[in-house]
This record gives sequence, structure tokens and C-alpha cells, in this order.
Amino acid sequence: MYVRQVELVDFRSYPQVSVTLDPGPSVFVGPNGQGKTNLMEALGYLATLGSHRVSSDAPLVRAGAERAVVRAVVVNDGRELLVELELVPGKANRARLNRSPVPRAREILGALRTVLFAPEDLALVRGDPAERRRYLDELLVARYPRYAGVRADYERVLKQRNALLRTSYLARRAGGRRKVDSGDPAVAADLRTLDVWDSHLARHGADLVAGRLELVAGLVPHLEKAYDAVSQGKGRARAAYKSTVDGDGSGELTPDRDVLTARLSAALAKARPSEVERGTTLHGPHRDELLLTLGDLPVRGYASHGECWSFALALRLASFELLRAAGAEPVLILDDVFAELDAGRRERLADLVAGADQVLVTCAVAADVPEALQGGRFDVAAGEVRRVV
Repeated sequence: MYVRQVELVDFRSYPQVSVTLDPGPSVFVGPNGQGKTNLMEALGYLATLGSHRVSSDAPLVRAGAERAVVRAVVVNDGRELLVELELVPGKANRARLNRSPVPRAREILGALRTVLFAPEDLALVRGDPAERRRYLDELLVARYPRYAGVRADYERVLKQRNALLRTSYLARRAGGRRKVDSGDPAVAADLRTLDVWDSHLARHGADLVAGRLELVAGLVPHLEKAYDAVSQGKGRARAAYKSTVDGDGSGELTPDRDVLTARLSAALAKARPSEVERGTTLHGPHRDELLLTLGDLPVRGYASHGECWSFALALRLASFELLRAAGAEPVLILDDVFAELDAGRRERLADLVAGADQVLVTCAVAADVPEALQGGRFDVAAGEVRRVV
């Protein structure tokens, strides 16, 4: 898979730009703040419907514009597909495939697959669990696009359930010392409705947890191999999925959706008093964690800066290999990564990814990019992208 052409209209700093690309490596060179990352972010957004830099669409639309458009011609197994996405802040995104509208934007997922390396990847190992959950879910959707719907359904139910818990919490507070089970009609009605949402949450949550468990099982062998290659054998990288569904702490969860539904239902029932007391949902995949260890110690809080970088690179390399094994090799994007790495890690990373169908590299200094990734070169400055080699 590779991108033959990408066009942006009013995306970030670009009023309009069109870039024609070739398979293999391409290097985008220019000072910071000239728009290199904006171009890579647009491709990443087209692949995932999310940005690795911001959580909302508004900053992606150029100041003064009402909408932004991202188009790309993607070549896969010799067939071309035109993928288009229109971003309008405050409204649902609109998408087209080969110029035909699709009912929902998420139906374009899978048309383009990317694995993006960026300086922000340190948050995968040093940041909060939410960063690792996002990593898992984006990879899960890239591998099996149907999980975009599973995630959306779970988040919708979770939002509704939390709203009901919050209502019960506020009703209890308004009643002073009156307990939730005191017979207050408003509180009782809320809790009866909550039972219905519990069943929905358990079903959608179990499907998401099962998908994550299957994903981690396939990811771990690639992670071990990638870390060994990046670090030259200095330590063993491991990852394990820890779920709030694992009520007894045994860690012996299997991706059986019926079993997971029953366990999540039981966990929600047991936690009901605490959840009403606190006004929020305490169990489910939104509170799960991907545990990362190096040797016998957790990476977070124990690994050195260099080890954290090696682990972050290994996670992305493992993603690439997992998607490649599924039969759809993704486009690799290395966004300003080489400036963050020492010479040894630069060369090892370049050697590992040089054979990919397409590698897009951004840098401020061309000399930072190892010879193995020197290919087509583009200079980026003042909102323009110009091919020079």
C-alpha cells in the first residue's frame, strides 16, 4: 500500500497543496513550523479519523475557513482508490470513496492504513493509561475496521450511563443525608433505567475487551522482536492487558465474549453502590490498562530515557508488523523522529523500515536521516511543498 497523491484544502496551515508521491522513502525537509507535520497529520487523520496532536477537529481547519478537505489516492495491490474527507467543526465529518458519498465517515477506515512515529510517542510509555488504550484501539480499528462501530457504541452507552449515575449522585446530594435506597422516586427511577444501560455496557464492553485481548496476544511476539532489534538485545520487552473485568486479579482472561459479558455484568452489579456514591462508571474497558514491562520492572517510572524511546519505537514497529501480517502493509510515517534519537537508534530504525512499501520522513536537517531512507526529497517552506529530487 502507498499514497500516490495527497491534496489538502484549508487544512492547518495550507490553503491548498497537492503532493505526488512514489513508493519507497520520501523525505520532507524544512525548518520547524513550516507545515511538514501538518501534511503527515492529514494522512494520519485520513487513516484513523483522529489526530495524534489534538483531540478535536477545530484546530485542523485553517483560521478563517469553514471547513477542511483531505484527499488521497491510495494504491493497494495495483488498484487505485480516491479517499476524501471533509472536516466541519461542530458537525459530522463527511467522506467519499471514489467520489461516491458514504453514509458514515468511519466507513472509509481501512482504505488507508498508516503507522505514525512521532515525538509524542513517548507518552505511550510515560503517559497515563488513556494513551495506551488509545494506541490499542487505533491499532484494533486499523486491523479490523468494524471495531470503530464497537468503540462508538461503547462510548455512547458509557456517556448515557455516566449521565444517569451523575443524576442519581446529584439527587442524593440534594437530599442531604437521605440515602439512595430511601425510596426517593426520582432516584429510584434513575436506578431502574440504569439496569438497562448496564446490559448494553456489558455487551459492548465485552466485545471491545475481547478484541483488545486478541490484539495484545498477536502484538507481543512482534514487540519482543522489535525491542530486541532496536536495543541490540538490551532487555526483554513485554506487554499484558489488565482489565477491570478481571475481578479476582488472576489475569487469566480469555477473549470469550459470553464469559466477558457475564463478568462485566457481575462487576457492574457489585460496584453499583460505589458508582452511585461517586457518580461515575468504575468498571469497563475505559478503565483498563496495557502494562508495559522491561525485564521484571514496569517501563513507566523505571526505564531510562533511551529505554523509553526504544520501547516506544518497538510498539510502533510491532504495530507495523502486525498489520503487515494481516495482509495490508501500512504506510510508515516518521515525523521528526530522527532528531530525538542517537546515531545508533537512527541507523537501526532505518534498517528495520527501509523495505516498507512507503516511508514518509520529516526532518529539519536532511543529514539526520540515515542513508537507507534517502529517496525522493521535498522542501517545505511557507506553506509550499516543492520536490527537489
